[in-house]
Amino acid sequence: MLRQTATAVRCAALLGLLVYCSSSLALDRNALFDEANLLLLPRERQLPNLEFVDEHGQAVTTDSLRGRWHLLFFGFTACPDICPTTLSDMRRLFGQLPSSVSDQIQLILVSADPARDTPETLRTYLGYYRAGFKGWTGDIAQLQKLSKALGLPFVPVDKTEGEYSVSHSGNLAIVSPDGKLRGHIRSPLRLDGLRHALPQLIEAE
Repeated sequence: MLRQTATAVRCAALLGLLVYCSSSLALDRNALFDEANLLLLPRERQLPNLEFVDEHGQAVTTDSLRGRWHLLFFGFTACPDICPTTLSDMRRLFGQLPSSVSDQIQLILVSADPARDTPETLRTYLGYYRAGFKGWTGDIAQLQKLSKALGLPFVPVDKTEGEYSVSHSGNLAIVSPDGKLRGHIRSPLRLDGLRHALPQLIEAE
């Protein structure tokens, strides 16, 4: 009887230790994500089936997001501030990440200005920043549906006024390899935090 009691006590202690360690790791990871301005959703969200064209003029769909991690943000090639800053920061971040991590992540600039952002324009623009960065453009209605699904709003403007800008979010959406929305990286980007948080996210999933 005493032996059974001692065994039960040891098992309870071991279970308590495991729970404590798991809780500590979760707290550490949450703190790491907070430092990186990275917010995960309580539950992944399914994305609607939508069609676009990439920077090479090839047809792509939201189903194309399956198979690897993706970071998507809305912008436009004539953007004077948010887009150049975001792309420069992401180029720097990708250069700092281990290749075992960066090779698993694809960055996509989704155009909020399809009237001007042709595939060729996107390809030339993205080429200034990093080989491998991709761009999507297409029908404005499809782009707005994706914007809503990802929680990255942009405001179309009256293009009859000549020169114009587009109001858009500076956040990035995180899409997991199963093609579902996993969370967001909020602006402003914290590169030091992301350099540590993204490997943790990818390795833990």
